[in-house]
Amino acid sequence: MYQTNDVLWLNVNPAFKSFDIPLLKVLAKKHSVHYWEYQQSMDEARSLDDVLVLLHDYLKQCDRPVHLLGHGTGGLVALLYGDRHPERVKSLTLLSVGAYPAVDWQAHYYAQLRLLPCPRSILLKQTVYNLFGIQPPATVYQLRDVLEADLKTALPLHTLCRNQSLPPRSVSMPLLVCGSSDDVVIDQKLQTDWQPWLKPEDTLWQCPQGRYFFHYFYPEKVAHKISTFLQLKQSALTATV
Repeated sequence: MYQTNDVLWLNVNPAFKSFDIPLLKVLAKKHSVHYWEYQQSMDEARSLDDVLVLLHDYLKQCDRPVHLLGHGTGGLVALLYGDRHPERVKSLTLLSVGAYPAVDWQAHYYAQLRLLPCPRSILLKQTVYNLFGIQPPATVYQLRDVLEADLKTALPLHTLCRNQSLPPRSVSMPLLVCGSSDDVVIDQKLQTDWQPWLKPEDTLWQCPQGRYFFHYFYPEKVAHKISTFLQLKQSALTATV
């Protein structure tokens, strides 16, 4: 049974789970953190709608609305679920999700692959620098393998032939959108394009640095922002009851 301060983290990129853990550990000091994960099988052909149905089947077991959080494509799933089932979502927190929410690291990677005539391994190595900044050589190869694994196990929104696109949207529940000022995937424009879609009670926040995985590099800073947002919304809800 979920309590009033419980949060549910959505992950549809299991290869990136280790990047979420530092933030979730900090959040767990103040909140009861739950974790929902979807892993794409290479023999399946699931869509976003299929994943939303699976998430809904899970959340139907909860007796009250929950705070949904997610990074990248996990944030996209949270956004679409909140739009489809607002009665089950108390608030949304999206990390590295632009106003055009289908844009993620894979969309950026496939766009580069179509433009640059170079081997996949070289482009993945360059993508490591784009996502994580300059890293030691051994770390670069490890991260390249992680990106390769994500291409195989994540919810497949994009391919070499086509990038999926979704329009901006507003949601009825309170919304916190977090990005990084030096992210080359969810860049400044994709972040500021949220402005017309935000309600007065929504928040758009930038971490000073950290690129696409800023929540991994700065878990304390990001957790503080999320906790402050959740506490303010809970206080406002309590005051209106």
